[in-house]
Amino acid sequence: MKQNKKILVAYNAPVSIYSIYTGKPGSFTNGKHDLSENGFSNEIENICTSLRKHYYCVEVLAIDNNIESAIKNIVKFNPDVIFNFVESVEGISSYEFCIAGVYELLGYQYTGNRPQTLGNCLNKSITKNILKAFNIDTPSSITLSKIDELNKNDFTLNFPVIIKLLKEDASIGISENSVVYNFKSLLKQVDFLLNTYKTEIIIEEYIDGKELNVAILGNSIFPISEISFKGLPKGLPKIVTYESKWITNSDYYNNTLSVCPAKINNKLKNLVEDIATKSFKALKCRDYARVDIRLGKNNKPYVIEINPNPDISVDSGFYKAAKKFGLSHDQLLKKLSEFALSRSLNDTQNKAV
Repeated sequence: MKQNKKILVAYNAPVSIYSIYTGKPGSFTNGKHDLSENGFSNEIENICTSLRKHYYCVEVLAIDNNIESAIKNIVKFNPDVIFNFVESVEGISSYEFCIAGVYELLGYQYTGNRPQTLGNCLNKSITKNILKAFNIDTPSSITLSKIDELNKNDFTLNFPVIIKLLKEDASIGISENSVVYNFKSLLKQVDFLLNTYKTEIIIEEYIDGKELNVAILGNSIFPISEISFKGLPKGLPKIVTYESKWITNSDYYNNTLSVCPAKINNKLKNLVEDIATKSFKALKCRDYARVDIRLGKNNKPYVIEINPNPDISVDSGFYKAAKKFGLSHDQLLKKLSEFALSRSLNDTQNKAV
């Protein structure tokens, strides 16, 4: 039975701000199809179709840098719940948390994570500091904003290391060149990233073991997924690159596959689930998130990233895990809406008191 509720599906209008997204020189599409900017917008209609099975009124809003217009449209529609799929504004990821803040200021309930969590998880250094405060292992790292901050004599990390953009997600800037084994290669890649993206860099010790993804929905932990690099050409580091996610028919896209459930023993499974749950709580995640973990020596788990509001499209790793758990995509969306609706109901009851 449909509920008489108004649902607004908000997402970021796709736009490109970098000349290169892959983290290596040359055309970032290399003649191949890049899914990053139009992939999710193509999914919006499917999401709305699912939600209309449960709610009478479902509308969409593409958010860009005209925030005044966005606010007017939100207030005019006056939704019971906003499905928050906004990951950037005009391609700027650091504005993601600001949009959630707009919903808060306007007094509307929305799906997913709060501004504080979105902002903290985007900054990999802040994430690491919070994890360490909760005694959760994460690879050692340093951050820098200028090439002259990198001094061989003062460099204390153990090679190999992996180099990432400090405040980007979706694997922007990550390629096979991101894992380096000596200081000369490190300087070369850091120089390229700084000149190309004009933003801070994080360098962390590379954990050369299995990569596991733990999808969490509310109080439920979905079956753990493992990233399989089987078939990846020899010499390419076993990491999830930009091409892995977005450039179809690339070596990484074709040979970086999610296997669910992961083939790990129960003792390790329980340990990884416990660490993922602690990480979820440490970063004050809400509704849903994905915790990415790599296994080091003796299968010691290290948290490498926490992704609040992860991709939940039908071909996403999160949904594949949800499906193994027994949820259809339709049910996954409904669960998220129910989390927000329950908060809306609590707000109404508290105001009545």
